[in-house]
This record gives sequence, structure tokens and C-alpha cells, in this order.
Amino acid sequence: FPGKIKYDNAAQASSKVLHSQWKFRPRGECGTEISELLPHTAGIADDLCLVRSMRTGVNNHGQSILALQTGKVTKGRPSLGSWMAYGLGTEADDLPAFLAMIDPGQLPVEGVANWSNGWLPAIYQGTVIRPSSPRILNLQPPAHLAGSVQKSFLDYVRKLNQKHLAARPAENDLAARIASYQLAAKMQTSAREALDISKETKATQEMYGIHETATADYGTRCLIARRMVERGVRFVQVYTQNQFWDHHGGIAKSLPRACKKVDKPSAALVSDLKQRGLLDSTVVHWGGEMGRLPVIQNEKNIGRDHNTYGFSMWLAGGGFRGGLAYGNTDEFGHKAVEKVVNHYDYHATLFHLFGLDAEKLTFTRNTQDKTILDGQAGKIVHDLLDE
Repeated sequence: FPGKIKYDNAAQASSKVLHSQWKFRPRGECGTEISELLPHTAGIADDLCLVRSMRTGVNNHGQSILALQTGKVTKGRPSLGSWMAYGLGTEADDLPAFLAMIDPGQLPVEGVANWSNGWLPAIYQGTVIRPSSPRILNLQPPAHLAGSVQKSFLDYVRKLNQKHLAARPAENDLAARIASYQLAAKMQTSAREALDISKETKATQEMYGIHETATADYGTRCLIARRMVERGVRFVQVYTQNQFWDHHGGIAKSLPRACKKVDKPSAALVSDLKQRGLLDSTVVHWGGEMGRLPVIQNEKNIGRDHNTYGFSMWLAGGGFRGGLAYGNTDEFGHKAVEKVVNHYDYHATLFHLFGLDAEKLTFTRNTQDKTILDGQAGKIVHDLLDE
């Protein structure tokens, strides 16, 4: 760059490779190498399908998140959960099909786009579960409206709404709003029960780390996620806060703290689903939108910069092959070079497991049949599957 002009990340880059400060060793019968920072995850190694060759190819948080969550980097598209709700509906008529459980710290990068319905009908938008009580606002009706009084009132409002909708049959936002009010009435009982973890056994609560400072919040949300899956909710997202893993500096302190928050609860979710006979019919996806570079960034406060050209995520249950480590990066850990899985390949594979064809689940928009792949050559990665 000319003169004093420097591209910030390039200015901080180093030619020095940064080795891991933490030891990896083979875990489980499968022998998958897992970091000492993830001792509980190591305990479920034989249930994990570890993809070590993920790629989105767009090196900013926002665009990479949009690629993974919506299929492309352009904004305004339906999220993955909305596509699933559109294609499969829900098994519960008293809970939403799609839930997003946000962190008390911050919304994730791109915020509501992560659970947006985009141009799908509004009824397929994700419902946010707040990070603290009340997790859903206004579930408790006022005393003077409870019981039969509320039922009569809602019956009357429903008749008015249906009359209003009959004159406007093409207004899908109106239909979605009416449906949301009807669902809200049912949720006054069902959601309060599903969100109440007090009746879970002490052993279960301890397994999720509910009573430990480092894991209490994330563990509670993982436990609620399991309860929602039990009750027929189709798609549940559990987030950490905005850029919680974005360790451009201070990685020696930040990474252990991040791992400690999620390790025990995430492993507990997989184990709990398994012991309840739910793991075979539930996919657990653990991962983010990028990995980190193998070289040092910021030598005064060592960290790593973004890397979307070769990163890892793991999956468990739902037909993914447990005990598998799939794909590889180059010898430096910089770029996926063996059995590369692009984000659109992952989407095609996930849809396949749910009995859907990512190229045939369409929605007509402006006379065009749109899909989550939207022209990208997504292939089903059969080697990941327990077929």
C-alpha cells in the first residue's frame, strides 16, 4: 500500500505460525483428536461427526453468517430455520416451529437476519426466546381477563379477524399475524411449562452446568432447547453473543473462557437427547461462520484473524455418522484441501436428512422459483451420513 496507508488486518499480520497452546489427543474409540479445552465434548467423541474442511469463502463475519444461515451473502433471504418450518411444519400446535434463543450479552452478528423469514410468508419467521425471565413477554393474562372471559374475547376477535382476512386473501402478513395471536393464546400454558426447568432432576441440571457461573446461562438455554425438541418444536437455535469467538487478540485468555462456557452444556445436550431416545431423530449442529488463521495477528497481544477457507464444525445425531473426522486442511491449517464441504453442500446434505430436496423445495418470488441453493451446485455429502 502506498505511503502510510495500510489495510488494518494486513498491517497486523505476521509470517510467524502460531502453534496451539493447548494439547490435543485422541478421544473415544474413534480416536478423533480433541483439545484439552473441551473435556466434556471429548467424552462424546464417538457421537460426533467432525467436519474439518468447511468453507464459505467470504472472510467477513456478516457475509459468512448469511451464507451459512440463508444460503447466500445477500441480505433479505429466508433463514435455514424458516426453510425447515416452511418445508416440514411443526409437530406441536401450541409452540412455534422455529425458536431462536439469544445470549444475554448481545445479538449475534446480522441480528434478526439469523431467524428471518425473508420473502417466505411471515408465519415462518423464528420466535425469539429472551435470555432472561420473562423469556417470552406477556404470557400471563391479566387477572380480569383470565379463564372463560379471555376465551369469549378471543373467540370474538378470531371471528372478526377471519372476516377481515376473507376480504384480503393475498395478505400473507395478515394471515401470519392472526395465526401468531392464536398461537400466543395456546402458548400461555404450553410455553410456560416448556420454559420451566425447575422440575428437571438435580442430576440433569448439574449435567448442563445450571448451577455453575461459567455455564449457567448457556446451560439453561441448552436444557430448554432439549425440552422444546421433546415437545415437537422443529428448529431451535442457541446462540453465544456477538463475536464471542472473535479472538483477534488476547487469545490465551479468551479462548479458554469461551470453551468453558459451551463445552459442558453442549456435550450434555447430546448425551441427554441420546439417553431419551431423541438423538436419532434430532440433528445437533455446533459451529460458527469461520475459523481462524494459523499465523499470528497482533504480536503485542497475540490472536488470530478470520479464516473461512478451512474451518471445523461438528454434528451429532439425525443420521450423521458418529465417530467420523471428515476432510482436512493443508499442513498449516490455512485452507481446506481434502473433501471440501461448502456451505451449500452442507445445506443440501441437511435437507436430505430431513427428507427434503434442496433443489425442489421452492417458493415462487417475482415469478421465479427460489430455493436455499439459488443456483449453487450443492451436493449431498453421503460420506457424512450413516446410510
